[in-house]
Amino acid sequence: MEVIGSVTMLERSSSKLSSQARRSRLRRYASAPMISRALLILLVVTPIALVHVSRAAAGESVQAPKLPEHVADLRDAILTAARSGNIDELKAVFEMSGRTPDIGAPGATDPIAALKTQSADGKGQEILANLIELLNMPPAAKPFGSDIENNLLYIWPYLAERPLDKLTPAEEVDLYRLVSPAKAAEMHDKKRWMWWCVVIAADGNWLMFKRIE
Repeated sequence: MEVIGSVTMLERSSSKLSSQARRSRLRRYASAPMISRALLILLVVTPIALVHVSRAAAGESVQAPKLPEHVADLRDAILTAARSGNIDELKAVFEMSGRTPDIGAPGATDPIAALKTQSADGKGQEILANLIELLNMPPAAKPFGSDIENNLLYIWPYLAERPLDKLTPAEEVDLYRLVSPAKAAEMHDKKRWMWWCVVIAADGNWLMFKRIE
């Protein structure tokens, strides 16, 4: 699939952190005065989002894969930063991950500035809104690499790994939650994902956040 193909171009081993170091960064991030209260709210709300996503059109629910601790921690931190409304808060999440994800701007020296230029409002808030909507969907879990313990990639939204010309009615509803009817029609026609995508490795590395065209 398109997303897995993009991930194979990333050098995952260049900035792996130990479990202890990653937890330490999470504690420092969570202790920031501006964010700590929001993180507390997320600890209550997030498990509900992880269990299932309501399917109003079909009366169904999609079972989300259980996230490893590192992945769940990073997802929570990303959501906290995004809900702050300040895209600069993502810098702390990049540090927590130990790497800057592929944002679709090769050679960019300032990833936050690069993301702002891709945002319709010029401030990054539109991108933060997209990020929240993506992470509120269930992810797809796909095997990648030979590491038995950490060989899964978690890809948001799960639709990025679905055959877009064969979506169920409930999946169509989820697609329209993310994109306009015109964009959905384009994806149906081209049979591939053409929107924002988040990829996190099982070890907690944030590999990708970019718009796939």
